[in-house]
Amino acid sequence: MDHAELLALFDRDLREGARPDGPGARVERTGGVVRQVASARGWNGVVWSGLDEAGADAAIAGQVGHYRELGLDFEWKLYGHDRPADLGRRLLAAGFTPGSEETLMIGEAGDLTLGTEPPEGVRVEPVTDPAGVGLVADVHEKAFGTDSSWLRHRLLARLSSDPDTVVAVVAMAGDEPVSAARMELVPGTPFAGLWGGGTVKGWRGRGIYRTLVAHRAHAAASRGYRYLQVDASDQSRPILERLGFVPLTTTTPYMYTPRPSPGADGTAASSRSAAGA
Repeated sequence: MDHAELLALFDRDLREGARPDGPGARVERTGGVVRQVASARGWNGVVWSGLDEAGADAAIAGQVGHYRELGLDFEWKLYGHDRPADLGRRLLAAGFTPGSEETLMIGEAGDLTLGTEPPEGVRVEPVTDPAGVGLVADVHEKAFGTDSSWLRHRLLARLSSDPDTVVAVVAMAGDEPVSAARMELVPGTPFAGLWGGGTVKGWRGRGIYRTLVAHRAHAAASRGYRYLQVDASDQSRPILERLGFVPLTTTTPYMYTPRPSPGADGTAASSRSAAGA
């Protein structure tokens, strides 16, 4: 399958044909936009759009109004090939804030150049219970320096309600969790997504990241999934390219946080607090 065909398959299966990514989430299709609506602790945002120059601004305003009414922050996940070509500029003008650009990369699970053994003194353990989820969250906080409460909630819910669609692993050095990652499987498609791969400082550069990619690739292939999808940072892209992943396009998160609006008493009341979140 060539580059254009693979990108079209990705768009069809994972974006235009998106499925809810967890319990309590729903996917809605309206006005040339596919979006997910979840709780404030889930992921909310636009995963696909088919817009033209004439209707793009109205569609953006419609999504802003929809999520503002729900009292939810949300993300417009913009890909480099999305149209119109100035969609990113239009999102900026509408009040969105762009995050770091990443590279959408795809690898065939059965054809990647992967080792299977972790570094000496490190073992890879599957995550299947709250204790394991806690280890994954701890690694996430140390590796990325961000709050991981959303990850605890999402991973626990997924393992409880739909365990066949997620694989999570943690690398342990003795009793210390030093790296962790997860894979989300999309039933009815050939795609599995690699997410959250992170290694704590002091353990990087030893091949643990590669080991966790290999572990998840073998798990995907054994379940009949052909392609692994990654939103790669500048740091992980060179590693993934050496393993056999290829870049398809870029992806940039554009975030929108509803601004406080005047309450009935003249004070500012955010739509989130008005929704009771």
